Amino acid sequence: MGTPYRGTTTWSFGGPLTPGVKYLLISTIGVFVLQQLFPALTTWFRLEPSQVLGSFHVWQLVTYLFLHGGLFHVLINMLILFMFGCEMERLWGTRFFLRYYFICGIGAGLFALLTPDPVVGASGAIYGLLVAFAMYFPTRVIYMNIFFIFFFPIQAKYFVIIMGLISFLSSLGGGSGVSHLAHLGGLAVGYLYLRWGGVRSGARRSAGRSSPGGFLQDSYRRWRMKRLRKKFEEYYQKRGGGPRYTIH
Repeated sequence: MGTPYRGTTTWSFGGPLTPGVKYLLISTIGVFVLQQLFPALTTWFRLEPSQVLGSFHVWQLVTYLFLHGGLFHVLINMLILFMFGCEMERLWGTRFFLRYYFICGIGAGLFALLTPDPVVGASGAIYGLLVAFAMYFPTRVIYMNIFFIFFFPIQAKYFVIIMGLISFLSSLGGGSGVSHLAHLGGLAVGYLYLRWGGVRSGARRSAGRSSPGGFLQDSYRRWRMKRLRKKFEEYYQKRGGGPRYTIH
């Protein structure tokens, strides 16, 4: 677990730019520019299920995250990355933030292998960030854009549920040109990873405990304290120390 990024506390749009988010923004936008100059890059590095499963081109599970299908596609993903990623990186630290981002992205890619269509874009990883934000800040108000006309205030937990339902229902229809199955994969992998890692309970935990390694260390300390408490109580009883007391 890396040292948490410490920036000035702010309520501005997305907060101060954090190192991990900055690296992802620069690399993703840089790759998008290269896509425009060298269109063959998209064909070489997009996620092709037939190539991953048939020819074992496993690197495509990572490279597809940096490719995008158009200007709006890359802009909306990078905007959401900035809005939600900076706060999560300040909470977790750069190392765990980047690990989580790529785990969600790769997990979304694995879900996308269930369809024959090629996939590009970081949306699976972005959806993973959305579910993480909702798990840490469930009542934080997000302004949801409705038909690009007006903004509707909604709590983060309900926003993510709505986005998940939209992706699920859209995945049943198919033919939209959008990999809704990858979106669902990012949501599911992010949720399960955070649950398994023991970091669900929120921002009140220190960044040092907001990782699977920190969770295991904390579990071991609790187990050891419980064992020592039991030994002390047994010893106290053998010495005739009176009634048994629970140590808190």
